[in-house]
Amino acid sequence: MKSVVGGAGLALLLAVSGPAASAAAAEAAPYAWTSVPYGAGGYVDGFVYHPREKGLLYARTDVGGAYRYDYAGKRWIPLLDHLPREDADLMGVLSLAVDPSDPNKLYAVCGLYLQDWARKGAVLRSDDRGATWKKTELPIHVGGNADGRGTGERLMVDPADPKTIYFGSNQDGLWRSTDGGASFSKLAASPAKAISLVIFAPKTGELYVGSADGKGGLFVSRDRGGSFQPVAGAPTQLPQRAAFGADGTLYVTFAEGDGQAAVNPSHAKGGSVRRRDPATGAWRDISPSKAGEGAQGGYSGVDVGPDGMLVVSTLDRWWPHDDVFVSRDGGASWSALSRQAGFSAEAYPWLAQSNPERKMGGWISALSVNPFDADEMIYGHGGGLWVSRNLTAAGGDAPVAFEARIDNLEEGAVTQLASPTGGPTLLAAMGDTGGAAWDDITRSPANGLFRPNTETNWSVDYAGQKPGFIVRTTNATKPNGVYSVDAGANWRPLPASPYKAPTEGQPWRGPGVIAVSAKGSALLWAPEKDAGYASLDGGKTWTASAGWPAGRDQALVPVADKVVERVFYVLDRVAGRILVSVDGGLTFTAIASGLPATQGWERAQLAVVPTRMRDLWIALPTGLVHSRDAGAPFKSVRKVDAAWSVSFGAPREKDGYPTVYLYGKVEGRGGLWRSDDEGGSWTRINDDAHQFGDIHGLAGDLLDYGVVYIAPHGRGVLVGRPPK
Repeated sequence: MKSVVGGAGLALLLAVSGPAASAAAAEAAPYAWTSVPYGAGGYVDGFVYHPREKGLLYARTDVGGAYRYDYAGKRWIPLLDHLPREDADLMGVLSLAVDPSDPNKLYAVCGLYLQDWARKGAVLRSDDRGATWKKTELPIHVGGNADGRGTGERLMVDPADPKTIYFGSNQDGLWRSTDGGASFSKLAASPAKAISLVIFAPKTGELYVGSADGKGGLFVSRDRGGSFQPVAGAPTQLPQRAAFGADGTLYVTFAEGDGQAAVNPSHAKGGSVRRRDPATGAWRDISPSKAGEGAQGGYSGVDVGPDGMLVVSTLDRWWPHDDVFVSRDGGASWSALSRQAGFSAEAYPWLAQSNPERKMGGWISALSVNPFDADEMIYGHGGGLWVSRNLTAAGGDAPVAFEARIDNLEEGAVTQLASPTGGPTLLAAMGDTGGAAWDDITRSPANGLFRPNTETNWSVDYAGQKPGFIVRTTNATKPNGVYSVDAGANWRPLPASPYKAPTEGQPWRGPGVIAVSAKGSALLWAPEKDAGYASLDGGKTWTASAGWPAGRDQALVPVADKVVERVFYVLDRVAGRILVSVDGGLTFTAIASGLPATQGWERAQLAVVPTRMRDLWIALPTGLVHSRDAGAPFKSVRKVDAAWSVSFGAPREKDGYPTVYLYGKVEGRGGLWRSDDEGGSWTRINDDAHQFGDIHGLAGDLLDYGVVYIAPHGRGVLVGRPPK
């Protein structure tokens, strides 16, 4: 626990003018960056073991990059943290591929979205197992976070020619490289626009491609992509994944869509598991649960272990639940792993407490069996991954033990981050998994979990002078707001809420952001696309704030003064103004105007120094501005070309000005920066190997000098410490 003492008082005079102190960028003093453990592995949708190199395993995620597993250290090594902000979309990995003849080579096809406004995709290639990369830009979009991302793998190295690589795109057909990934061109013979999988038959060298167009279908090429023919007897369903047995038998999982979007991880209403005989080409339906037997959903994950055991997973089977099935006779009979699975997650209280009735998890898109160890199977789900220790016990009476091997694979999406003036060391609101309050950032919290911990939390704030008082907004049922008076050990719902959930047919809007005053007597809540609402009675009643900015489509974030009670600020992005309330949020008046207006897609952040009254900084796409107190004008911080977020930490010297942390551009160079002299000079604290794509949260530690927390997109929370 920690404590910071603040002052009191407020003057309400503000101007915008005047020159600023000069700023200079110092040589980089890169920090050491480590994950803050939580256990929110997120949706892990692909695994690749190298077929000939023991102990070489990769995983891909939809928004958090790619990883290699360190068996000696029992942790994951992130491989794409080098990506700069302009390449942040490449943290979405649609597919991975290894070269069977060279264990050092690794390929990844990356991109987040398929819409025109998104960055187009790229293929990354590495000659050192992901330590360094070269990039090949693609002329098409890649949907690493689009519907259909759970199928695959779609990227495949030709085992007979390592220079030839095939890539099945989301919506632009089949592509091929003949120069080891340095360039790609579209195949004229592509059998479909939407490709779901690409795989080579190990015995014959035939190339199989799955179609996600219309009713799907499976196609084969016997001339390395020169031509394709439909595979006779394959069902008119959407192929999801495929695997070959040692005897050449082909196993394919299929799904049927609901017509809303591409299948996997969602939208599967039916499906099957099929086996194709290598001698006759005949297909057989070997589904563990067949249509009409009461089970819902389709199938996705499939693999054959080194002992011949066949493993498959269901997809979107919400009743009775998703499961993983094993067969020792090629699918003639099956055993459900949920019948005997035991899960070990003691190090991750969130994971141990989430969805206990959904034993195996949901969104089970991918699984893989270690080709050198029949006992090790890894599978992903919407909340991370599980690894078996004794898969060969499946089908018997003994338990099959699963471990949550997710150390350093933290794919939590953080919506708000704070390091309070006292109480918890760190607060993080997260999408899907709630979030937490950490007293000890070296381990996953048990008492500080945000419950229910399977919901999205939109915001979290603390009372600056009573930091044990915490309030947050959540997607949970009404009132969508909860609070704690004991630093997150216990939570209670607010008595009432101003948030009005959209009814059917209305545009979606979320619960938005809540702020709490310095001593906790006032709450200010800004639901998304709505007005601001104030409560002076602990959330029993709410009153619309008079003078609140117009323009409901702009993102309005209330900010509490952490020193002076019942004072709130808000940045009116559209009008370029700052407004203040001194009555707990009931009324707002403008105290600054003439600031640069920002568009809805641009970032702009108003921040208050937590240990000083009315000391305001504004991060803008055009730079950083600062007003030290109510009598000081806003001044531009020179040589800061762009500011994406700003935060504050403990000063270098006792009673000195707080350290300023900046995520932005200084003298044209993007990165994370620290200033020990109120913005007069800046030191870059990250390096080119640690750019993290994009950073959505920034919080300096107010008691530990030099320590800062960041929330990269899809990488959970990281803590940075200066070199010793």
